[in-house]
Amino acid sequence: MAGPAPEKRMLAGIAAAAVALGVTQLLAVAFGPQADARTAIGSTIIDLSPGPVKEWTIQTFGTADKLFLTIVVLGVIALIAAVTARWETRRVPVGSAAIGLAGILGCAAVLSREGATMLDIVPTVVGTVCGVAVLRLLTSGRFTDAPEPTEGSGSADQGRRLSLMTLGFLGAGALSGVGGVVLSRMLSSVSGDRDAFALPRINVAAPPVPPTVQPKGVALPSFITSNADFYRIDTALSVPQLSRVDWQLKIHGMVDREITYRFQDLDRFEVVEKLVTLTCVSNPVGGDLVSNAAWMGYRVRDLLAEAGVHPDADMVLSMSIDGFTAGTPVEALTDKRDALLAVGMNGQPLPTEHGYPARLVVPGLYGYVSATKWIVDLELTRFDRAEAYWTRLGWSPRGPIKTESRIDVPRSGQDVAQGPATFGGVAWAQNRGVRGVEVRIDDGDWQPADLGTGYSNNTWRLWSFDWQPTQPGLHTIAVRATDNTGAVQTSEQADPVPDGASGWHTVSFAVK
Repeated sequence: MAGPAPEKRMLAGIAAAAVALGVTQLLAVAFGPQADARTAIGSTIIDLSPGPVKEWTIQTFGTADKLFLTIVVLGVIALIAAVTARWETRRVPVGSAAIGLAGILGCAAVLSREGATMLDIVPTVVGTVCGVAVLRLLTSGRFTDAPEPTEGSGSADQGRRLSLMTLGFLGAGALSGVGGVVLSRMLSSVSGDRDAFALPRINVAAPPVPPTVQPKGVALPSFITSNADFYRIDTALSVPQLSRVDWQLKIHGMVDREITYRFQDLDRFEVVEKLVTLTCVSNPVGGDLVSNAAWMGYRVRDLLAEAGVHPDADMVLSMSIDGFTAGTPVEALTDKRDALLAVGMNGQPLPTEHGYPARLVVPGLYGYVSATKWIVDLELTRFDRAEAYWTRLGWSPRGPIKTESRIDVPRSGQDVAQGPATFGGVAWAQNRGVRGVEVRIDDGDWQPADLGTGYSNNTWRLWSFDWQPTQPGLHTIAVRATDNTGAVQTSEQADPVPDGASGWHTVSFAVK
């Protein structure tokens, strides 16, 4: 009996891949997060991707970069499964071999994750076997359509049964995969632990925010960014779920004594609240990967003091529970900027996607060298002995934030009504502060903008500019900031790699 038509073989390949992935995802629930092949494969792809590819993804998709990766991975798997299944035969099982190879790669990805064991590959092995079995069944010829079905031959019914079975397996695989993801999140979620966490009493509160930080008459971002709107860029495909009971922070390396803190050990340290603006090194000129929040936690220098830092140590290599590392200059964690081991954000426990139960917040440095989430390890070392995750990929080792500014109103291409207009935006120069902002319309002179009240050197500053158009048509607006050292924001255009973007943000708009 002849096998199914090529297009039905291709659909059978996709259905078999769906079953393999779905069974793997569903079984992984019983084995724990380490057995999640989907996350392991995605994380491996992230780790192995060259730096420029990572940067392009962040620049293009921003905070949706992980969704993009998931869609691409699933699309590539479906394409490979369809193409190889087209040539699947009993004697030459090309599609089955492809599923088997994918299973081997999935097992390798699972075993490459920190803490994984051979037991964690069981779901991937079982899922792979199920996928191969489904493909062999659907391409065996048992449900083949005859080229020219005759009345009463039953071949048309066989074809319909094959199509229904293929769609059934496809649906079952998809439902299993979705069910596995949902169950895994429900069982591993630390949302209950977070809800039960009462933030400690603040010993050193941040100064109140005066209402004058927010310029009037223009729709600018809120001075304090809500937790929901705060940008998120990290390498975690699935948000790590770490409870306070399981959390610990090890301090070791070039220290007088190794110390491991449990969460309850933090109670003996002073609780500090600070408003700090964080910025991603991948933020382009005019980009939105910058946000401001009120952080609450413990001075990192207090924790390090108990360990006794060696005087020749110049870097702290911090590590997340998922293996991500960042290298921070020792002085940035021990000077008066009060770098924090943060446990609270805007008066709430840290959201899980922002590092619950604890993360680093270091004013003045881009996040890739300072803002480690889900932190569990601090190693005192030297820049000439160790490299962190992003520095291995070509980014600079220290990452001080550059003086930058952004135009929020008007937006690029926006129509502005003729008559008085108020423009505005934000500027930042963490650890130095913003002293002034200037605006230029078209090719005119630079003019000073009105500034919202400056809160601190560690937070952004909002600005506004009143303008009366003299004629309709196309116009441009450019902005530049001056920090408290007197340094004026450079006009030199630079890409985010290796140490942050620079240049003046310019927006085109039309007066109607």
